[in-house]
Amino acid sequence: MVFHEANRMKRLPPYLFTIMDELKREVVQRGGDVLDLGMGSPDQPTPKHVMDALVEATTKLEMHRYSRRDGETEKALRKAIAQWYEQRFNVQLDPETEVVPLIGSKEGVAHFYLSFLNNDDIVLVPSPTYPIHFNGVILAGGILYNMPLKPENDYKPELEKLDSHVVSRSKILVLCYPHNPTSAVADLDFFERVTRWARDKNIIVGHDNAYSDIVFGNYKAPSFLQAKGARKVGIEFHTISKSYNMAGWRLGFAVGNAEILRILEKTKSYVDFGIFRGVQYAAIAALTGPQDCVTETVKTYEKRMNVFVNGLNSIGWEIPRPKATFYVWAHIPLKFSALTSLEFARLMVEETGVVCAPGTGFGEYGEGFVRFALVTGEERLLEAVKRIKEFLSIRA
Repeated sequence: MVFHEANRMKRLPPYLFTIMDELKREVVQRGGDVLDLGMGSPDQPTPKHVMDALVEATTKLEMHRYSRRDGETEKALRKAIAQWYEQRFNVQLDPETEVVPLIGSKEGVAHFYLSFLNNDDIVLVPSPTYPIHFNGVILAGGILYNMPLKPENDYKPELEKLDSHVVSRSKILVLCYPHNPTSAVADLDFFERVTRWARDKNIIVGHDNAYSDIVFGNYKAPSFLQAKGARKVGIEFHTISKSYNMAGWRLGFAVGNAEILRILEKTKSYVDFGIFRGVQYAAIAALTGPQDCVTETVKTYEKRMNVFVNGLNSIGWEIPRPKATFYVWAHIPLKFSALTSLEFARLMVEETGVVCAPGTGFGEYGEGFVRFALVTGEERLLEAVKRIKEFLSIRA
């Protein structure tokens, strides 16, 4: 028998993290030491009070049954999310109509597209960006339109310069600030302008705000929903993965426009049974409990950022200091400009054991860059800088 995958699957670009994983295995098989700065998977521990809540939950019979929207745990989680948003952003939400828990924000974005896209609908997607922002469009059968994000524009899309014919056929605009992979940030004025632009064109805005807590210095990341009228045009995705070091627990949430969320929740009701109640119970503990754990996590990332960025700058690889996220977005050194980002990343892991993510894995306009995720300790980051210095010197 011959098995043929769906045509839309053939349209998906290669998942470059899979390629990098294979390269890592080859280095390990040769006895090499891999310094993995590729995937943004938090390495710090989940707060103890959150783990204690999960352990407690597992002893309760009702936690092991199917999740139901009208269940007590589900109601408590939606309420906790609403309270967290009010405390964090001064945004008031109706827990019953303006909050939808997700099995991670990645799942939520994918089902968001599936909920709204027809075959002739265009989605305006920044490039580079988090892969589900463009892969999800393809999976849902929509039309992908890449908006280039350039350093000279502070990695903001130039919405006013988009082709009017493209805009007239566009149904969704997706954004992400603090931005993965570039670590660019936005202020409330930017979201105000986006809201006015989208409202006039009847375009839904989906903002991915996963890194709002991972900020440095005096910068404070706003919520899209803080913009006047934002709730009339869109929703915001968030997650407990980064703030509370709970990436593998798979819990996120979408908040904002009630009608958009009603349709998203309808779609989800056909394809999943919700989130394990034990994880919901623990998420409530994370959102409503002491937040000093978040503060400590951010301090750790800021120290790592200083170590790594200072280290790269000291060896001649000049990198701007990010204001947010735990990512460093770096232009490939000039001497390697003939290589693609994948070729450069492959060469570096083969010769140094340092793994980074090729920029092209984040979309068409990520080419020429690589991303480092600071998900290891300061000593290992210093070791990475040392190996990169030797690599650049030998290749000089």
